[in-house]
Amino acid sequence: MAEYKESKDNPLHREFGLWSNTKYVLGKAKKYCASALVLAAIGMVASSILQYFWGVFGKYVLDIIENGADNEAKWHNLIMFLLVAGIITTVLIVSNTISGSLTWYKYIDIRMRVISERVNRVLGLNYEILERPDVLDMHERALEACNDNQNGFEGMLHIIPELGQNLLTVIVTFVAVTVLDWKLIICLVILAVIQFLYYRKIVKKDKEEVWDKLSPIWRKIGYMSRVTQDFEYAKDIRLFGLSKYLVNKQKKIFREKEERMDKHYNMWSGHAYFAGLVTLIAKGLVYAVLFYAVIKKDLTIGNFTMFLALSTAFSQSLPFLLLRFGDYKKCSLRVDDLRTFMELDIIKKEETIPLPEADAYTIEFKDVSYKYLKAENYALRHLNLKINAGERLAVVGLNGAGKTTMIKLLLRLYDPTEGVITLNGVDIKKYDREDYYKLFAPVFQDVETFAFPIAENVSMKTAAETDKEKVAKVLEEAGLSDKIATLKHGIDTYITNIVEDDGIDLSGGEKQKLALARALYKGAKVVVLDEPTSALDAIAEQQLYERFDRMIGKKSAVYISHRLASTRFCDNIAMFKNGEMIEYGTFDELMDKNGEYANMFNIQAKYYNEAETPDMLSEDAPSLAHEG
Repeated sequence: MAEYKESKDNPLHREFGLWSNTKYVLGKAKKYCASALVLAAIGMVASSILQYFWGVFGKYVLDIIENGADNEAKWHNLIMFLLVAGIITTVLIVSNTISGSLTWYKYIDIRMRVISERVNRVLGLNYEILERPDVLDMHERALEACNDNQNGFEGMLHIIPELGQNLLTVIVTFVAVTVLDWKLIICLVILAVIQFLYYRKIVKKDKEEVWDKLSPIWRKIGYMSRVTQDFEYAKDIRLFGLSKYLVNKQKKIFREKEERMDKHYNMWSGHAYFAGLVTLIAKGLVYAVLFYAVIKKDLTIGNFTMFLALSTAFSQSLPFLLLRFGDYKKCSLRVDDLRTFMELDIIKKEETIPLPEADAYTIEFKDVSYKYLKAENYALRHLNLKINAGERLAVVGLNGAGKTTMIKLLLRLYDPTEGVITLNGVDIKKYDREDYYKLFAPVFQDVETFAFPIAENVSMKTAAETDKEKVAKVLEEAGLSDKIATLKHGIDTYITNIVEDDGIDLSGGEKQKLALARALYKGAKVVVLDEPTSALDAIAEQQLYERFDRMIGKKSAVYISHRLASTRFCDNIAMFKNGEMIEYGTFDELMDKNGEYANMFNIQAKYYNEAETPDMLSEDAPSLAHEG
């Protein structure tokens, strides 16, 4: 359990207020399941009346018994009253039961729909924004506000009828208890406030001395759970004999947790005793006032019963109202976080123009610079580069040179800090982002697969929208047809067994081929390969690049690598270093220049036999597609 921190350390954080959040929560409930609000209102009224109904009912029963009417009339009145009261009681109990049994899962359904809104919001955020630490922090808080069914969004749904029930009870019983003795009201209010203040003290102490101290312990427990159960660690644990060490380490962490939890239970046990004492005092005061009224004011037995029920209901409902109101405010703070994330307006929406239909597109970087949020230095500086239609461009350099930043700008995952990027002479910011994405078929270094069938992992579309003949063709071109032939369900086989028990896992090499097939299926105007073959040796990488280059025909292509020999077949090569493009030209031009590119190429050439390269790169060379 992680205690919510009421911090305002995130500059994006907004406070909407208790009333605004109440309207927001009720608005979502009305939108997704209005019947839940009706049921909650019925239960609220029924449960409130049931708190004191038996006392009021008892008064009239006793009054009928005590009045001077003859026995026949008395029994007739009593039976009729019991019949009416029984019907009312039955209706109240049934209404309260139905309300309680139906609303809980309706609340869950409402929360699930709000979670869907949050997920949709995440998927719709610009990639650049989603990488920001402050946005990630707000998303984490929004996630907590949605995922907890007792706090945050659903917590408010649960507490609203509870507050309404107790507020209604307090209002009804307040008048009756005031009629009995106004001094009793003051005493009961004071006791309720004392109990509430003590409760808040325990909550604060519990947070500071238990839950704040538990935060690092939860992290340790999570790490130990991951290490001891993840197969990635299994070989090292066994071969290095770490089992006993890890078990003792885990026991030590559990003891730390148990010490804090013991403190938690002790504090709340003390609170329970204190609350019991306050309740005992309140009941003692109620009985004292009632006995005094019987002796001094000739209070009837019927009125005694009624006032006892009303006073007890008041003394119980008022402190509970205060306690739950505190919990309600806490839930509202979480809803602040949810709404802050859902209503992020970091990027202003601007009018866009349609993406022009063209056979070819030219992309140009004009004095483009980019600096990450809060970074001191620019990741990319003053880049001027043109990618002509149908051109093969190699982007090379060591890790950290700025290659990945340049690609993210090209794909418009980032927008330039300075300068502009144009598409056929028009600033790409003027086009709709989703339309612009359609121009590119990227293959990234880390190939992500989804728990979908292989066919849908290639098409990245629904089953109904997937052209299976085309899927089979591109899988064959990418070198995965032999693998598919061994599968019982062929291209309908699920990847991973998370969704289907007979799903499969792909090796690293097979995932790379799947990614290549995905790019071929999309058939976009520009293909981008961002070091998807970093696990291969330099010659194997070069062979794959050249094979893929033949597959894509006349499309434009950008090949990214830190291995300079792998992309020597490209039309032009752009070499990056320390965030700048330091050299640009054909392979021969850069080698003749004898600058940074030529120097690094010669250094890397020492690690493999260049004399073998021509044969391995020939058309008759074995296909890399059959390598795992």
